[in-house]
Amino acid sequence: MAPKRIPRVGIGGPVGSGKTMLIEQIVPILSAKGYKAGIISNDVVSKEDAERMRRNLATDKGLMPEELVIGVATGGCPHTAVREDPSINLSVVEELESKYDFLDLILIESGGDNITTTFSPALADYFIYIIDVTGGDKYPRKRGLGIENCDLLVINKTDIAPYVGADLKIMERDAKIVRNSKPTVFVNSKTGLGVNAVVSFIIKDVLFDALPKSSK
Repeated sequence: MAPKRIPRVGIGGPVGSGKTMLIEQIVPILSAKGYKAGIISNDVVSKEDAERMRRNLATDKGLMPEELVIGVATGGCPHTAVREDPSINLSVVEELESKYDFLDLILIESGGDNITTTFSPALADYFIYIIDVTGGDKYPRKRGLGIENCDLLVINKTDIAPYVGADLKIMERDAKIVRNSKPTVFVNSKTGLGVNAVVSFIIKDVLFDALPKSSK
């Protein structure tokens, strides 16, 4: 019998926007609610982000087994591995589904790239795109496939907005216009501020408020 499909969330964004740190904040909140997640982390050459999450989430905090954090070195354009030809990621997803059917969710981090990153619908059921305020408050209105098409836009590093001259109200206004009122959440993924709202969207829109498998 084929393994049951596990819901998948793609998390994309430019280098340094906070993808890895956002995941490191999301997983403990999900875990506290009883949800178990696996992680696939894409990068062009190294597996540094996967190793960091394995260390922070598995080794130090004991929130998940180390084998549930898998690094994928794409060897080329990050877009290809999550959009044009996601076969390498799909094979890892299938492995997770086959070996760990107790998982409630799989988080797939894209390699860092620009504002054109999106995920193939064959790979991700839900797409979170993260940017940060250091690009200035013009960032949302510059558009790009990631900003326009994601299910949830996350704007990170709100704490440094005053220091880079970014007006969060302008960013919120422009994001609403560019995204036709699809949701946007402001966070500080270093401290966790706002991350509960991101988790709430995942539970509502991806898991459809289903109870964790462990509680059934």
